Amino acid sequence: MDYSFKRGFKPDLERILAVLQDEFPTDIKQEDGKLLLSYGALKSVCVSITGKKLTVTTESATGVGDAEVMDTNKRFRDFLEKATGYTAKQRLQMAKKEVAKE
Repeated sequence: MDYSFKRGFKPDLERILAVLQDEFPTDIKQEDGKLLLSYGALKSVCVSITGKKLTVTTESATGVGDAEVMDTNKRFRDFLEKATGYTAKQRLQMAKKEVAKE
């Protein structure tokens, strides 16, 4: 999924790394301009910057308890908001506009 950055939120991988470290207390690997991690209900997360957009690819883990899923989802939403500057509601509206364009 690609996410746009709000004005004032720079597409800087070092800033994104700092936000990831704030939200996900786990090891984060940096390879070829990509940030890779695994946490809770997310088996794998790959974060990179493509052009002026934040590209995030996730793979969900199976057999995870509800509490862990809720915690992981909250952390992921908080990460996206701090990284892009847009709330979940704003990201949803922007995604709907993109679909309507196509």
